[in-house]
Amino acid sequence: MSNKNFIQVFEYQKLRLGDVKFPDFEERHFDALTKYNEKNQSKYYTVIHKGVQFNSYVGVIQIGGLTIEILPKADNDNSNSEEQKKKWQGVLLNMLRICKNITVDNVSETNLSKRYNSILEVYFEMYLNEVESLIKRGLIKKYRRVQSNQLALRGKLLFSQNIQKNIVHKEYFYCEHQIYDKEHLLHHILLKGLKVLDSLVSNHLKDKLNRLLFEFYDYKEININAKHFDKINLDRKSLPYHKAVDIAKMLILNYSPNLNSGNDNMLTLLFDMNKLWEEYIYRILHKHKPDGYSVNFQNKTGFWEHKTIRPDIVITSDIKEIFVIDTKWKIVDSRSPSDDDLKQMFTYNLHWEAEKSMLLYPKVNQEDSKFGVYHFDGLKKKCKLGFVGVLENNCLRSSERTADEIYSKLKVDKLLLVL
Repeated sequence: MSNKNFIQVFEYQKLRLGDVKFPDFEERHFDALTKYNEKNQSKYYTVIHKGVQFNSYVGVIQIGGLTIEILPKADNDNSNSEEQKKKWQGVLLNMLRICKNITVDNVSETNLSKRYNSILEVYFEMYLNEVESLIKRGLIKKYRRVQSNQLALRGKLLFSQNIQKNIVHKEYFYCEHQIYDKEHLLHHILLKGLKVLDSLVSNHLKDKLNRLLFEFYDYKEININAKHFDKINLDRKSLPYHKAVDIAKMLILNYSPNLNSGNDNMLTLLFDMNKLWEEYIYRILHKHKPDGYSVNFQNKTGFWEHKTIRPDIVITSDIKEIFVIDTKWKIVDSRSPSDDDLKQMFTYNLHWEAEKSMLLYPKVNQEDSKFGVYHFDGLKKKCKLGFVGVLENNCLRSSERTADEIYSKLKVDKLLLVL
């Protein structure tokens, strides 16, 4: 992908028309972003005067030939240098990999970001590789029901349609019957995913895409929507299609053709950093948990009437120690939490009978607070602010080191913790 059609910004940054830093951002791109924003109730960014301001959603927006990549950022470096962008792109790619949003088995944590110019290219290549693997394995056949005119009665005769269609040609029978072939919903979805990529992939993937499209040249193309994915029920025979169908779903449902009057088709792949940070912390704590501990994610339980309560992470030991963690992807300077956060954590402590809870933030240069004690009816419930580093040696920190640090912040029993 050429830098000419590639813009990288950080979360909460503004992108304006006429900005010398972004000469490729044109009015047609702004119009497309505005229409997409209206369609999604301003969920992913805010439209400002002659531009947009991004929020906590990161990822990629591709409009026609222009790619806008929104990166996370948790440091005090405001240089917006290429080195900084590369570093945080690597952080995002690795977080997505750990959270299973990217499944690249042969790519390590350290070199994942070096292979791709854009996050979208990761998904494009993953999809093409999955479809190619299915073709090499051999596309499966399935039964499907069809209605057609036949010279011999086959399956079930459809009386009313037969009268309408064969009033002159009495030799035909209009029947509904089964066919066992490769043209079924799974392959219609794969084809639609390839068609979406046809106008989006860069030159180095174009040849591979064309080779795969040739394999589906005689398949009927249908409009795929969310309801089609609801019909899919993978069995033992079709289970290898799982990854390809998941990526196809992401591509197809996030693709918006012809938002403008021109050919500026739009593909969005956006992630809420608050949710991504929450899931990332859960996965590394679960993977590197000490012996005798269990880690649970978003345990939802009844709270009041039809309302529920759901902490991010609950850690429980065999000796009934309980810890609650609530993750926050934002930079805070003060070591004094807000009243609302304190009340929320106290509710978690009380409801889950946890002695300790922690609000966990990405670390820039802050230090943890001490455990503060709640004054409530003699109960010794404690809460603190914890800060954990995201980076180490200019890339995402080792998940094991991060997990061990978080456990130590909760003062997990060192006899059980394996460092």
